[in-house]
Amino acid sequence: MKENIYRTHHCVDIDKTMVGKRVVVSGWIENIRDHGGVLFLDLRDNTETLQTVSNDDSLFVGLAKESVIKLTGTIRERSKDTYNARLKTGEIEMLVEHLEVLSPSLHELPFGIMSSKEASEDLRLKYRYLDLRNNKVKDNFKLRSDVLHFLRNKMYDLGFMEVQTPILTASSPEGARDFVVPSRNFKGKFYALPQAPQIYKELLMVGGIEKYFQIAPCFRDEDARADRTLEFYQLDFEMSYVTEEEVLEIGEEIFYDTFTKFSNKKVSSRPFRRIAYRDAMELYGTDKPDLRNPLIIKDASLILKDTTFGPFKKSIIKVIVVPNIGDKSNSWFNEVVDYASSIGMPGIGYLTLMSDGTFKGPIDKFLTDQEREDLVKEFEMKDNSVIFFIANKKLKLAQKQAGLIRDELGRKLDLIDKDRLELCIIKDFPMFEYDEEKRKYEFCHNPFSLPHGGISDYDKYEDVLDILAYQYDFVCNGNEMASGAIRNHDLDSLAKGFEVVGYTREEIEKRFSSIFTAFKYGCPPHGGMAPGIDRILMLIKDEPNLREVQAFPTSASGADNMMGSPSELTFEQLKELGIKVEVKKDE
Repeated sequence: MKENIYRTHHCVDIDKTMVGKRVVVSGWIENIRDHGGVLFLDLRDNTETLQTVSNDDSLFVGLAKESVIKLTGTIRERSKDTYNARLKTGEIEMLVEHLEVLSPSLHELPFGIMSSKEASEDLRLKYRYLDLRNNKVKDNFKLRSDVLHFLRNKMYDLGFMEVQTPILTASSPEGARDFVVPSRNFKGKFYALPQAPQIYKELLMVGGIEKYFQIAPCFRDEDARADRTLEFYQLDFEMSYVTEEEVLEIGEEIFYDTFTKFSNKKVSSRPFRRIAYRDAMELYGTDKPDLRNPLIIKDASLILKDTTFGPFKKSIIKVIVVPNIGDKSNSWFNEVVDYASSIGMPGIGYLTLMSDGTFKGPIDKFLTDQEREDLVKEFEMKDNSVIFFIANKKLKLAQKQAGLIRDELGRKLDLIDKDRLELCIIKDFPMFEYDEEKRKYEFCHNPFSLPHGGISDYDKYEDVLDILAYQYDFVCNGNEMASGAIRNHDLDSLAKGFEVVGYTREEIEKRFSSIFTAFKYGCPPHGGMAPGIDRILMLIKDEPNLREVQAFPTSASGADNMMGSPSELTFEQLKELGIKVEVKKDE
């Protein structure tokens, strides 16, 4: 191999065995220190930092931090009292003989490289290429590469074929908003970026690719949050002739093996706990419960059905019993009340069970002796335990608010074991849900899912909300990690499902002409799922949001200040696309 003129070694490879050897290294200037005629320069490359030294005052003059340089010199051992245990190169240093500036740093740095994570996120993302020089930041992408390598090998070992599906596709109804791309050749028409490869992977099943996978980019025009960005990647896979349980077992193997290999945390054993959607909503108030939290939501609606307390009348009443917290201060309970107000609750009632069997709290006077007795017995309350009440006229809101209170109590009481990755599978989602604001039915999950009972006859149900589907989510520590389903491969049943949410068969056959045509040529039963790559990495690294594990993400607002997007097009570009832009003055 031709000799590399820029370096003979990476910094990490230099140790005491190389003392006396002449080497060439290249990298960035991390720091320069003048110790009275002896100058020290810390050189950082992609692997480690190396201390270099020169007795020539002129050698390091005029150099700026983060300039890219090439150094030639001899390795020598440092005195033992100057060893640096924080560095793998801490026992040696280089005596510099020659320095060449490969690329000077011409600007003042917007933040310290090694302390970049202390800068504001917007500033870090604007200068992301500098942020990436921080080894703590860079480690996330070394991990990402290793995880993707591992997942690809695992899927190959499981007999899957990797297939890439198109990025430019057609817009489809339901789901999140599409990102659209105007067509130059077809004026007035648009491509869409895929929210997921849903249609394509089903068409691959029709094409006889029995076990498909890809590391798929997905795009959704949604407001960003900690666990959601405009674009993300998922391990998308689909299989023919499978049952729901077979897909779940593949998902379990992927998650368990990935987490146990790359995380030091305790991972829940297989098989993961299966929880029906309706049970999850009742017990935890969410379809993505954090099972590290031991608190359980229970229902007191029947016990308090005749209550005289106004806020509880004709309401769904959820309760959470927490042992041994009756001696918490008033200010502690006031913080819980304030949190309840912040999530839209008018307040939150609570009672403490005293050692003499009586309750202490402002709503005790509204309870009958029988209600007090039933609360203690039904919820197995012990002395010094506190029962919190969450009431709402609407079931979903009562469940959701109880779930948020459960999460907040878990945080405030430090009940969450941060050294665990607790996985579960939420299944048996309703096929439909009713949107009271829009006054129409919506798909609860994936519109292409198979209803329970096989090919469902929707006419036999008095209420379509009773229809369950073969839909499932993998959940870890309160995060949705993957979604999937056994697909509905019957065209009549598919069309009827869309009719429930307001589409005619003609509209659906036009929107999904590819799948409605393909299925007429014979479609095997099939199903799959899509673990989220970014969320897996986020949990392994204990990062606060997905942007920390994406190389060049947009900011929380959706803007990319580094690249300047979204940006305006020139008049000529718009004309070529046949587009006229009108912006309202108040925008």
